[in-house]
Amino acid sequence: MSANSFGSRDTLRVGEESYEFFRLDAVDGSERLPYSLKVLLENLLRTEDGTNVTAEHIRALGQWDAKAQPTEEIQFTPARVIMQDFTGVPCVVDLATMREAVGELGGDPGKINPLAPAELVIDHSVVVDIFGRPDAFERNVEFEYERNRERYQFLRWGQTAFDEFKVVPPGTGIVHQANIEHLARAAMVRNGQVYPDTCVGTDSHTTMQNGLGVLGWGVGGIEAEAAMLGQPISMLIPRVVGFKLTGSLRPGTTATDLVLTVTEMLREHGVVGKFVEFYGDGVASVPLANRATIGNMSPEFGSTAAMFPVDEETIRYMKLTGRPESQTRLVEAYAKEQGLWHDPAREPDFSEYLELDLGDVVPSIAGPKRPQDRIALTSAKPAWRHDVQNYVISPVDEASDESFPASDAPARPSNGQRPSNPVSVTLSDGTRTEVDHGSVVIAAITSCTNTSNPSVMLGAALLAKNAVEKGLTRKPWVKTSLAPGSKVVTDYYERSGLTPYLDKLGFNLVGYGCTTCIGNSGPLPEEISKAVQENDLAVTSVLSGNRNFEGRINPDVKMNYLASPPLVVAYALAGSMDIDLTTEPLGTGADGRPVYLADIWPAPEEIEEVMASAIASDMYETAYADVFAGDERWRSLPTPTGNTFEWDADSTYVRKPPYFDGMGAAPEPVTDISGARVLAKLGDSVTTDHISPAGAIKPDSPAGQYLKEHGVARKDFNSYGSRRGNHEVMIRGTFANIRLRNHLAQGTEGGYTRDFTLADDPADAPVTYIYDAAQNYAAQGTPLVVLGGKEYGSGSSRDWAAKGTSLLGVRAVIAESYERIHRSNLIGMGVLPLQFPKGQSADSLGLTGEEAFSITGITEMNEGRVPPTVKVTTDTGVEFDADVRIDTPGEAGYYRNGGILQYVLRQLIEE
Repeated sequence: MSANSFGSRDTLRVGEESYEFFRLDAVDGSERLPYSLKVLLENLLRTEDGTNVTAEHIRALGQWDAKAQPTEEIQFTPARVIMQDFTGVPCVVDLATMREAVGELGGDPGKINPLAPAELVIDHSVVVDIFGRPDAFERNVEFEYERNRERYQFLRWGQTAFDEFKVVPPGTGIVHQANIEHLARAAMVRNGQVYPDTCVGTDSHTTMQNGLGVLGWGVGGIEAEAAMLGQPISMLIPRVVGFKLTGSLRPGTTATDLVLTVTEMLREHGVVGKFVEFYGDGVASVPLANRATIGNMSPEFGSTAAMFPVDEETIRYMKLTGRPESQTRLVEAYAKEQGLWHDPAREPDFSEYLELDLGDVVPSIAGPKRPQDRIALTSAKPAWRHDVQNYVISPVDEASDESFPASDAPARPSNGQRPSNPVSVTLSDGTRTEVDHGSVVIAAITSCTNTSNPSVMLGAALLAKNAVEKGLTRKPWVKTSLAPGSKVVTDYYERSGLTPYLDKLGFNLVGYGCTTCIGNSGPLPEEISKAVQENDLAVTSVLSGNRNFEGRINPDVKMNYLASPPLVVAYALAGSMDIDLTTEPLGTGADGRPVYLADIWPAPEEIEEVMASAIASDMYETAYADVFAGDERWRSLPTPTGNTFEWDADSTYVRKPPYFDGMGAAPEPVTDISGARVLAKLGDSVTTDHISPAGAIKPDSPAGQYLKEHGVARKDFNSYGSRRGNHEVMIRGTFANIRLRNHLAQGTEGGYTRDFTLADDPADAPVTYIYDAAQNYAAQGTPLVVLGGKEYGSGSSRDWAAKGTSLLGVRAVIAESYERIHRSNLIGMGVLPLQFPKGQSADSLGLTGEEAFSITGITEMNEGRVPPTVKVTTDTGVEFDADVRIDTPGEAGYYRNGGILQYVLRQLIEE
């Protein structure tokens, strides 16, 4: 019960129903707050307990100084938690382990139970093994169940063992699309109260819901587990960037073009750790699907959230997607009563301001390795010719005296000419063709970002129809795939009669889930893969996703481009990045005449007409009517029973982790770090994709060797993501991304370091696998540190990037700057995040990584304080004060306990 210090408790009547709610206008200053902060203010009013949330916290938010740097800590209690299966499985594994740990410490295992609704969508496990065939979907689902049977049985146990935990089975859709189309409430009703729907998720693109007016963001799995167990999330009241929208999109531009423009603007402006909120007259002209597309890309531009307030468009979308009238009436009534309804004439106080005329947006792509690197479509060809120089070594370069690691060729200005190395290939069906640098070998309509958006999805299908009618076909070397975010997409394709045209171009349905965007692109055809590898070709992928980091999409593909679904189809027709789609023909039509993109690009009126005739609320109602039941495959899985899980000692998918081994009822004192060695010295923009195990498991890697030792055949290795419930596999794949460049092991690429336990002189330390070196350090009792550059840990909110770091024995990371989620996750796993002094770096301080490190001053935390800096010294005489990036008292509590799970466990035992 709220302490109700501000007398804000009131009753809202909607029709025949009455609800308790807490009035925002009871707090002075609330009327000028941005929408997103109003949601936080309501959260505090409702959860005020005089301890974690006090009247002072509420007053501080009401008196928020928009221009000040964040200093005020508050406790945010999300209404619900959402997960996908890659990150959700470890959450359920940890909850199962916590049940045992509570029992061992004399507590009640039944206390380990979600206290907030938690929903998990299995969407990350389908791989594009089969494509371009009518049976691709069925075959891929069969493979998915064969590979993931143990995991799925474990999740079915979790659904029965834990209250408030529901699972959306495989083959249903993508988590964020299911969220905005069905799971999101916009207004929550619980225990007679109505309040704003807020939600954190174990995937960074949880922010897609921001387009529906639902505040929330991606957190690590460990933070999500704490939220499920009723623990608030400590956060500083953020700065809020007001992003004013005016005008409307021009014909020929898409939501993807808009979001790539917004991403570029906000990444350049700098919004890490801030909220972004859209306002102004232009908001009304942005359809909900486009808002969700923008919200989805929040991690790409770096903000915590990217909010659109609730308005008429929100209600229209909720009705379209089959929400009951009682829910939409409540959402509208509550938003208007609380001042949460968007008023274009009102401009809240914002910390910073940006503005975009939607009419200035032009067709765009982004790449070849970062989503914020937008390229106008008119510049795509020269941009590729320039960028490919970084991936291709010409004979002139090889003959030069310049020396550099083969994995890190220097950038060179392009002379406008393209490198070329055409290689003849005979495909399995006898087709003879040719691949070269720039060949598009993957064209994938995939990812929640765009497959949730009917305008771009129907635009792609209509473009396919026009192309087929002109007589165009995809190039034979292109692996095409269609992986919608929900069954509604294929329903409106069928209803509009457009499916045959996509099939004709090879865009057959391959699955409902995250595929190419997360690295589940599957292998290239053997002949194409062989030609690429043997000739070191810089081939490309084009996908309608949100992530295109190096090594993420496919191990054979060096350059990756994000594009709208219609442009994905266009590049499949062209077959190369070395083309100006705006001026050069895509191919030759059946009449022998060249066909240009403008000839087949659907008119906006055509797209709108098909949307109006082919999409209706009954499709959503049918698709989600029994969404948790699953198909016959799911329902027939044998399901374990019992309050605690019976671990299978032979399982290579699900194993009991060691986080609570030897844990006492009270935490041990925090200690300084002495004699630490560097496990990895890394550069700028090292992402959680570089750190976290992801993608295929190589046979000769430590993880591959472990699986072989446990009797797993190569064909059954599956991916790291599918084995996230086995810490033994995951620790062996941490820092093992094929594109990771550890400067401590110059000339290598992948999971390598130098092992100083194997040489008396550090200069003689040999190169070994990171996992093997970490095991040797652990045997000697040597702590480890990681040195990083700017934006350390950017990318997806992968909890295993922090879990693996901790389990390898890393005690501290010292970087120039951090992305928010990974820094928080490191603390959640008991790893100390430190920052080099402003303007300094490992290189400027002369650090090579061969030094032994000591870090002192950490023990001050035993006195209840967080030191602003700690002293870092090395055995070579380098000394500096590193900033301690434990930013809130809540984070300090987690670190003192050795991690967030240990903290929560001890709190529950004390109750």
